[in-house]
Amino acid sequence: MAKKRILSGMRPSGRLHLGNYAGALENWVQLQKEYDCFYFIADWHALTTDAEAAFTVKENTLQMVIDWLSSGIDPQQPIFIQSRVKAHAELHLLFSMLITTARLERNPTLKEQIRDLKAETMIYGHLGYPVLQAADILIYKANVVPVGEDQAPHVEITRELARKFNQTYDEVFPEPETRLTQFARLPGLDGRKMGKSNDNYILLSDTPEQIEKRVRTAITDPQKIRRNDPGRPDICNVFAFHKKFNQAEIQDIREGCETGALGCVACKKNCAQKIADFFAPHREKRAYYEAHMDEVQEIIELGVSKANEIAAQTMDEVHNVMKMG
Repeated sequence: MAKKRILSGMRPSGRLHLGNYAGALENWVQLQKEYDCFYFIADWHALTTDAEAAFTVKENTLQMVIDWLSSGIDPQQPIFIQSRVKAHAELHLLFSMLITTARLERNPTLKEQIRDLKAETMIYGHLGYPVLQAADILIYKANVVPVGEDQAPHVEITRELARKFNQTYDEVFPEPETRLTQFARLPGLDGRKMGKSNDNYILLSDTPEQIEKRVRTAITDPQKIRRNDPGRPDICNVFAFHKKFNQAEIQDIREGCETGALGCVACKKNCAQKIADFFAPHREKRAYYEAHMDEVQEIIELGVSKANEIAAQTMDEVHNVMKMG
């Protein structure tokens, strides 16, 4: 029995940080054991919020793909660049004829993005973001879309567009299932959302020395001023990292913090070491791929070729039932 298919993508942001790993990449690695997975670099999507992102796409793409491969993404699964498969754009155009602007404006996820970006106006490409996303998913006839709860409205638009196309022309697209996934949320070193713009991140590729330097800056319980002061681990950013990367010692760390037996300096040093140990295999793989960039390029080229082949088959069906194209 053939595996069900999943499509997953990220905007090209360069080297990935621990938040990217816990929030998506770790889940991708697990999913590929059960599903036929397609992984794409969403470079067109990057333009919806920053038109100048085009100038950094090439290098950011390579660095991101190296992190994917170093984390355990199977290079035999298609890894490709969205803009290298032009059929995405054609299907996006055709789907845009099947949905109203009023429907897109009701999208709660889009409203949240506009609020977070503090944008006074919305560009056309951003409004149509879910339509392009629907094209990304349906052109490969993905059966399952793993998303967090905040992205579920986008998948519902994908389902609506599949249904509308099939009703208008003929049965071509599956209505993909929404798989609600609990993505881990790691705070940044300062407690805000981890991100490069906030300068509160740790990269997957950081050396042990860089990790230790970063962790030293982490904000802890403001009431734990001296070593022997009792602390509140559940509001401490460092404890959040221990929970993710140091499960074996988590109870001892909690007790040590709460009783004052464990000081923040020692706690941070231990945390940094555990993170460094966790990502040691990643750094080793990354060093290999950095020394073999031609291999990374070849993996992408093969992925682009495979994606174009499948996308072309889907578009042949679309052209046939629409009697045009």
